[in-house]
Amino acid sequence: MSESTQSLNSISLYAHIPFCLSKCPYCDFNTYQGIESQFGDFLTAVSGEIEAWARALGQPSVNTIFLGGGTPSYLPDGDVGRILETIADAYPVRSDAEITAECNPNDLTAAKCAELRAAGINRISMGAQSMDDGLLAMLGRRHDAAEAVAALESCRRAGFDNVNLDLMYGLPQQTLEQWRDTVERTLAQSPEHISMYSLTLEEGTPLKRWVEQGRLPEPDQDLAADMYDLARSTLKDAGYEHYEISNWSQAGRESEHNLAYWRNLQWLGVGPGAHSSLRTVESADGCRFWTVRSPRDYARKAGQWSANAGRWESVTAAGIESVPTVDGLEVIDEATAAAETMFLGLRLLDGMDVGEASARVGIDLAANYERELAELTAEGLLMWEDDGRLRLAEEAYLVANQVFTRFL
Repeated sequence: MSESTQSLNSISLYAHIPFCLSKCPYCDFNTYQGIESQFGDFLTAVSGEIEAWARALGQPSVNTIFLGGGTPSYLPDGDVGRILETIADAYPVRSDAEITAECNPNDLTAAKCAELRAAGINRISMGAQSMDDGLLAMLGRRHDAAEAVAALESCRRAGFDNVNLDLMYGLPQQTLEQWRDTVERTLAQSPEHISMYSLTLEEGTPLKRWVEQGRLPEPDQDLAADMYDLARSTLKDAGYEHYEISNWSQAGRESEHNLAYWRNLQWLGVGPGAHSSLRTVESADGCRFWTVRSPRDYARKAGQWSANAGRWESVTAAGIESVPTVDGLEVIDEATAAAETMFLGLRLLDGMDVGEASARVGIDLAANYERELAELTAEGLLMWEDDGRLRLAEEAYLVANQVFTRFL
């Protein structure tokens, strides 16, 4: 999707599904296990919130839809279809919109794949994480490697031709050979898209506590760097395009929804704990806001919003703050907009058109960051292309966060 595809009256739509059969010990997302009794209230609430925002915003067109979580594939049969029907009834959805559902491999039976396909999902994002059964057990995953392969085969039989596999590296006890085996076995399945993430030990998670207690070894960052380099080389040889620091795709199969984030475009998040980014009349840079995290509080407040939402004359920070489901808001000032435009744009490995980005945010970014750009190019971390694009040098991929913080 080109950077000009989204206009001011179009958005990407994210729906957060907070349910899991079991919560993985490394996960710090807003997800819950053991609250299946709230399935019905959640469906009513998220449907009402979707409709309320459509009324308030004047039905902007929707370019991409992403059902994330949590585990959308864990919802009762028919619920994904009902959510997508609500979206389609409330908004004009682009006819070729990418519509993704995150799924757990052992949810993807033939029947579930057929249901998701019939509901309108056209892209599956599967949390495979590893092809090593021992590491999967350590991660608390409820599938094994064979089930991940079988799930992809079920997707193919149901007609899905756009599947992403998530993989994790830099794990405690993970060897380079285990990682090589995971990468090679993943490539043998020919997924259209592969996302690879280095483990982060998040505060408050069981996995971080186990490492602190000495029950698991501290992840080896040098080994994680070797794993990243191995993946880059192997996927390049297999014909995958490395288009974002952590993401690879076959030709034309980049994640359009995630590109909207990296290009700093507009998106609306619904569901407990979801985040949004919309432009307001106060500033072209707009604001970020987030929804209440508790599923019970969310269901109650979504009902209030649904009952009272009307068409706004304009999108304002005050209007957004008045929405019952909104738990907090941050107005994006010029300095923040400039910094975020730089580090989000530089996540894309073909770089950013600095002139176009400057026009979009209303700031001469090259002048604003003259010193930082000079230093980073002198250090060999950034490179200017002849066409005026700025991109990360390959040497910077492993230390990209050190580059990005220079703009903050």
